[in-house]
Amino acid sequence: MENKNTFMMTVIFLLLLLFIINNSYGQPAGANITFNTSETKTPAAAQSLNTSGGSFTTLILSSETQNLRWKAYAGNVTGVLTLDDSGNYSIFQWSASPITGEVFATRNNSINWPNIRCANSTHITSEEVQMNHTTSNSDSINSTFSSTIHRSFYVGVVPITQSTCQTVFTWVNDTAQAASVSAPFQEVLLSDGASLIYGTFIDDNTQGFNFNRYDFQMIVAEKGVGGYPNTRYYFYMELQ
Repeated sequence: MENKNTFMMTVIFLLLLLFIINNSYGQPAGANITFNTSETKTPAAAQSLNTSGGSFTTLILSSETQNLRWKAYAGNVTGVLTLDDSGNYSIFQWSASPITGEVFATRNNSINWPNIRCANSTHITSEEVQMNHTTSNSDSINSTFSSTIHRSFYVGVVPITQSTCQTVFTWVNDTAQAASVSAPFQEVLLSDGASLIYGTFIDDNTQGFNFNRYDFQMIVAEKGVGGYPNTRYYFYMELQ
């Protein structure tokens, strides 16, 4: 009888230990946001043409129109690596230098991080419907994230294998980047099974889209046209 009780206590202890391990590992945390500036492009002034009466003129017109179905974020990252208990009391901290990791943005303020994986076509199509995007358009989420090239990384303890997620490469120095595993500012589409999550790597002090240096830059979908309210995104960050 004593051996049976000892065996049962051992099983209970191991199950409890397994539960603690599975629920205490590091995972992305909500990021504190210090708002800086928000800006948009000023439309170009109209050009004119004065032709004589009775004439027939053929024209080639070109223009750049701000895409209201997307918005962008770029900035810098600070933080520390820490050992905390459930009450947020620290036993030790380390400075993160150089800073590496990922920044995540999603419309959901509650993410099941242990279930994270590459977003599939069902996840992406569902988000396009929610964001009033047309899949066949060149600026849809699916068409924009048209590459599948990216470096391997971890989200918490979940490994994301190299070049398995849909990816976009935001521009550097006002110029499009070639898709490459080593390129900066890669952005991937992830999902926890319920929410689409945009993830971009932290590239410490790297020259970005406008020749300034940033730690991250990313684009996220917006409903844009049709009188919809602005879409709120929640930001998470993971330092490694």
